Amino acid sequence: MLQHIRDRLTGPFVWFIVGLIVIPFAFFGIETFRTGGGDPTVAKVGDQKITQQQFKAAYDQRLQQLQAMMGENFRQDMIDRPRFRQGVLDDMIQESMLRQHVRKAGYRAADAMVFESISAIPAFQQDGKFSGEAYRERLAAQGYTPARFEGQLRDSLVIDQMRDGILHSGFVAPAGAAQAFRLDEQQRTLAYAAFPAAKYLAQVEVDAAAIQKRYDDRKASYQSPERMKVAYLELSLEALPPVAAPTADYLHAIYDEQKKTRFSTVEERKLRHILVNFGADQEAAKKHAAEIAEQLGKGGDFAALARANSDDPGSKNSGGDLGWVRAGQMVPKFEAAANVLKKGEVSEPVETEFGWHVIQVQDIKEARTKAFEDAEVQAELLSVYRKQDAEHRFKELSDKLEQTSFESPNSLDAAAKATGLAVQTSDWFTRDAGAGIGATPPVRQAAFSEEVRQNGENSRPLPVGANHVVVVRKAEYEAPHPRTLEDVSAAIRDELKLEGARARAAAEAKAVQEAVAAGRTLAAAASGTKAEFKDAGAVRRSATGIDPKILETAFRMARPAEGKARVEQVKLMSGDIAVVAVTAVQDAEWAAAPEADQKKELARLRDAAAGAEFSAYREDLKKRMDVKIVNPPAADADPAS
Repeated sequence: MLQHIRDRLTGPFVWFIVGLIVIPFAFFGIETFRTGGGDPTVAKVGDQKITQQQFKAAYDQRLQQLQAMMGENFRQDMIDRPRFRQGVLDDMIQESMLRQHVRKAGYRAADAMVFESISAIPAFQQDGKFSGEAYRERLAAQGYTPARFEGQLRDSLVIDQMRDGILHSGFVAPAGAAQAFRLDEQQRTLAYAAFPAAKYLAQVEVDAAAIQKRYDDRKASYQSPERMKVAYLELSLEALPPVAAPTADYLHAIYDEQKKTRFSTVEERKLRHILVNFGADQEAAKKHAAEIAEQLGKGGDFAALARANSDDPGSKNSGGDLGWVRAGQMVPKFEAAANVLKKGEVSEPVETEFGWHVIQVQDIKEARTKAFEDAEVQAELLSVYRKQDAEHRFKELSDKLEQTSFESPNSLDAAAKATGLAVQTSDWFTRDAGAGIGATPPVRQAAFSEEVRQNGENSRPLPVGANHVVVVRKAEYEAPHPRTLEDVSAAIRDELKLEGARARAAAEAKAVQEAVAAGRTLAAAASGTKAEFKDAGAVRRSATGIDPKILETAFRMARPAEGKARVEQVKLMSGDIAVVAVTAVQDAEWAAAPEADQKKELARLRDAAAGAEFSAYREDLKKRMDVKIVNPPAADADPAS
């Protein structure tokens, strides 16, 4: 069981710890569902509420994780905000719904399961073994306590139990697999002729009258969009200069405050054990464990006896090795027995809920505290001091920036003087796009707001990243205005030429299609035209190198009669036209397929069926649990807006 958990734990909690994954459990602790007060409710899920504050916290953390994943490639304007908001809310609803369900259904995760899962996470390991120090440091870096993280992990494990029970029940009948294989691996013999509009451009003439008519007909669409430049103050934690090192006494105060959590390690014991399950006869199991302990007392090889006798699949093959263990990581009876052993000693059989254990202490790391004078400690203390100082200064400057920009709304000068920040000016940007800070949706939204654009006031501080805010005000504004015929005539000419070229291409494609329908081959019918002909031969649905629209059309067409072709015209993503001809269809034979291909297809269909069943199960839960959206999160719920 424990090995199964270890094998399965390949992603969610590892990546949660390094801040790269986006899952509901990485958003907020379980306790956030128990608070509320006057916080508006976004959604009700059974007997729990998701509040506006919880949603904002989840939204903000997912956004930060996305930024961490993409690094310098991240841009705010890449995000479809409505879809992003809905995705966050959907995940929160599902997490709450599943958690309530498994609790009511009686699913449980024992302490041992939780510890085994934590021990398997690479981020918590040193030299391939679990490290209590690394565990505490990683959690502290993410602002988590062990109790909070372990509670979330426990909930995830029981949800996994429920989900796996459904997913592992999925199946597909051999007849269904054969039918799916017949269609999935079907081959169609096809040829196509593409008619690129570019080849017909030279045949199209556009006169001034046509350009004038198009301009008159669509004058309202030939508008220059409104645009703006803003003056702004920018405050970033990362840009704050580091302060000089403080006195040794100041660093020593930090050391004393954080000595136990940051610079100390608790005692750890390197353990191995042999587990004998109770089975049908608990006394017989105890007797067997006692015999093993006796053999060890006579010099028996612990690793060999573990491989031969242990019922713990997670440690059996490694000679019973449990790695380094600290207080609180094992069940109480096991821990109490291990703690009284000296290095190299072997215990008598110890009873826990898992069975009888024979335990050996291989090594002991005494609890220790790094000295204040240690060079690494000094460097870390200075880093902690500078980080705390920068955060304090950032908070003070943020408050000053907010206060002075509000109190002097008609200028940034007072805020600049109070904060020491320089007033900068952006490039031109529109409501939809820009460069620099104009690439940030919150800045564009604020810039074109009534307060900034019409009233000429300062904006409120706008978050544009983690510990990164700007205040903007209008510098220059240009209202939308009609573009003259002279400005757009070249674009209109190109537009009309392309339309004419596509019309000529479509006409020629239609003639070729009619010729094939009358009995000619596509190659012969396309000969002498501007078409680009290709005989693709027999292809599958997954073929590469062929326009997806052509493949989609070819596999949608009815089967051709013997010796004849089915022919259709299709518009490609580029806007060009193609004529597609299918002359033969060859179904795949399930019985003739290699056994490996049959197994692959069965597994694929089984996974698809299991996924559909779990989706249906969730939908049924949603109906029975009474999920209601009370106040859908709108744009103003975005923490960065």
